[in-house]
Amino acid sequence: MIASVDEHYMGLALRQAKQAELSGEVPVGAIVVNEVGEVIGEGFNQTITTHDPTAHAEVVALRNAALTLQNYRLTGASLYVTLEPCAMCMGAIMHARIKRVVFGARDAKTGVCGSVIDLPAEPRLNHHAEVIGGIMSQICGETLTDFFQRKRQKN
Repeated sequence: MIASVDEHYMGLALRQAKQAELSGEVPVGAIVVNEVGEVIGEGFNQTITTHDPTAHAEVVALRNAALTLQNYRLTGASLYVTLEPCAMCMGAIMHARIKRVVFGARDAKTGVCGSVIDLPAEPRLNHHAEVIGGIMSQICGETLTDFFQRKRQKN
């Protein structure tokens, strides 16, 4: 069976999540893809190692993509992330003018693409990204669940 394009890119985001885990970070990964399918930015959680509360996978990937393009506007690009974005990340996504957000696992505690609130659907905001959730949700969710389970066992 041939994986969908979204599954291919989510697989790349999962590789970034593995990098986060190897660094001792919560395993969340993200990539930014331009209109022709080229990966122009990638990132994984780095809040602990960089002592930076804004260093979520999405923000790191957006920063990378903006440097690649030498433009903070990422119009037409898609962002793939293994976990539903939080409010901070969704704000950055909207400011970057990302066209499409594809995420894996839902986040019942801080997710703002329908779990806690639905920020992209807020009509008063000036930019609205298309959002697709649940791509490879089982493996994305298990990556996080397994990580936290191992962490609890160590403690």
